[in-house]
Amino acid sequence: MIKTLIFDFGDVFLNLDKPATLEKLKKHGISDFSGEQIRILQEYEKGNISTENFIEIFQQLFTDISEAEILTSWNAILLDLPQKRLDFIKNLSEEKKYQLILLSNTNELHIDCVMQNIPFFEEFKACFDAFYLSHEINFRKPDNSIFEFVLEKHKLVPQEILFIDDTKENTDAAAKMGFHTWNICPETDDITNLFHHHSNLFQQ
Repeated sequence: MIKTLIFDFGDVFLNLDKPATLEKLKKHGISDFSGEQIRILQEYEKGNISTENFIEIFQQLFTDISEAEILTSWNAILLDLPQKRLDFIKNLSEEKKYQLILLSNTNELHIDCVMQNIPFFEEFKACFDAFYLSHEINFRKPDNSIFEFVLEKHKLVPQEILFIDDTKENTDAAAKMGFHTWNICPETDDITNLFHHHSNLFQQ
């Protein structure tokens, strides 16, 4: 029986335009990130690099770009959080049938931007029993350590969890640990259809 729902944030609740950042950076001659640059981005997501250092490193790597252009490009990925998804999680929270946990790979710049541009962000956040952001807990998906952190923190049984994420690498990692998973497709699925999509899990 499912007792806990663990949700990703981006492209589960918050709409994203994933190609937008690189599209913005192309005019500065940046068409892709190297392996080392991706490692730096991941360290920033883990909170192991401060925002100030991240911007400095970015400007060292790509000299033809201002701090303002970095911020605009970096946050271009972030779109909106539809009202129907807020209503969905509010209803779930009020029903108190499941423990609700948000578990997101993100970073300080993105969350600051979300907080500034989504007027009901705090209301959304308050719907969850726990709200874990990778840069605050120093873990990121799909590393086993982030799932182990949540399991231990809340004394959870993997077989009693449904984990929802738009990145297959993340749901695959969770599935190997015994979680039920939904690799949601933002183009065709919506989190508000959760109970219809997984009716078999909730009939137990």
